Amino acid sequence: MKLPRNVSGERLAATLCRDWHYRKVDKSGSHIILDTDEPTHRRISVPDHPFLRVGTFNSVLRAVTREAIILTL
Repeated sequence: MKLPRNVSGERLAATLCRDWHYRKVDKSGSHIILDTDEPTHRRISVPDHPFLRVGTFNSVLRAVTREAIILTL
């Protein structure tokens, strides 16, 4: 499956907050800082750009889904 090319940082952060139990903690420069405590404490940074590059988007997804995979073990 190809990653979409038109996803903004704000949209990705909103999706993570809504569906993955993250919450917006801070905005530092052009990055949105998200935090979660489920299942363990985790903090990620999402660039607040109009369109995320594919590598950046993939990196954020790997960080989030890695946690979901650990939950299923």
